[in-house]
Amino acid sequence: MSRFKDGAHTDVLVIGGGIIGLGLAWRTAQRGLRVTVVDPAHGGGAAQVAAGMLAPVTELQYGEEPLLRLGIASNTRYADFCAELTELTGLDTGYRATGTLAVALDADDKAELSELHAFHQRLGLDSQWLTGREARRLEPMLAPGIRAGLHVADDHQVDGRRLSTALVRACELAGVGLLRAEAVELLVEGDRARGVRLGTGTGVPPVEGWGTLTADQLVLAAGSRSHLLPGLPADLIPAIRPVKGQILRLRIPQPYAPFLSRNVRAVVRGGHLYMVPRADGELVIGATSEEQGYDTTVTAGGVYELLRDAHELVPGITELPLVETSAGLRPGSPDNAPLLGPTALPGLAVATGHYRNGVLLTPVTADLLAEYLATGAVPALATPFSPSRFRVLETSS
Repeated sequence: MSRFKDGAHTDVLVIGGGIIGLGLAWRTAQRGLRVTVVDPAHGGGAAQVAAGMLAPVTELQYGEEPLLRLGIASNTRYADFCAELTELTGLDTGYRATGTLAVALDADDKAELSELHAFHQRLGLDSQWLTGREARRLEPMLAPGIRAGLHVADDHQVDGRRLSTALVRACELAGVGLLRAEAVELLVEGDRARGVRLGTGTGVPPVEGWGTLTADQLVLAAGSRSHLLPGLPADLIPAIRPVKGQILRLRIPQPYAPFLSRNVRAVVRGGHLYMVPRADGELVIGATSEEQGYDTTVTAGGVYELLRDAHELVPGITELPLVETSAGLRPGSPDNAPLLGPTALPGLAVATGHYRNGVLLTPVTADLLAEYLATGAVPALATPFSPSRFRVLETSS
């Protein structure tokens, strides 16, 4: 934890120490700027719960072509991003080039999967159509009734928890100040963001000299609570809604290995289900999607639904030990795409609203925000995700 002196000043102040905030802080520090990250628990946030699928193609939904381009740009960076982190820190990020197999359980699912494949083809994306038998040949543990599959070789995975730990260490090595505190108020002077007032977060021991921290530039990267920062001008950014996701972690005993060799996903009873096998024998199953505000309670119903649907996909799952249940909050924007870049308030940029793609978009968000903070120019790849797009819509309506 960095020492703090009231009235201290830094080049860049990042509000929020999840993987988005840490990633952009690390990349910005590499540009030669002094960076401080304020968060009660650096490395926490949604990544501690996320399965870590890197799936811009199999996650694609109609009308999300700009988000697809952003996701592919991030996915192509991932191998080098993680290799650099590991070389620098000596820590494994859990990155695996596994590919992803999407499967259909019934005739309706097969028709929907076929439409998705046709959409991929129109966009020039690389996905391979498989019969049910071919899908089971790739993953023998799949249920006998699987009707069809769609194999995407370039949709991979990373371990969000390991990635968070590596990014904390990378920031420390790069000289980023990691201040274990809570930003309790945004300070605005002369129509410009100047800094924050600090306080201790829940469970955080007091640090000598709490007060204010100022900066030339600020980045708001506080996930689903980004819009709740006191002092933030009204309507500067839209409300970021929390979308609850419950997730399960099972353990694959050695006699079963390999239980699954790649990410497997499906739509079961209208809900999206995915299974992510880790190299260390962990199997992650997720995730529910619940509009329940800031509640992170793990419910019996959520656990039951995930296990029930996973059993339909891979019947042998009921033999595995259940070792953890958890719930996190995805930060969703009004159009479910991220907010990246400067706001209408000079001195304040944002990197939030990543919804279900926070882990996937970490490398590209880090690069785009670091470039903006170092040069003042918004990269072309970030322009479709300007925070001002919502203000334009409000004005025109």
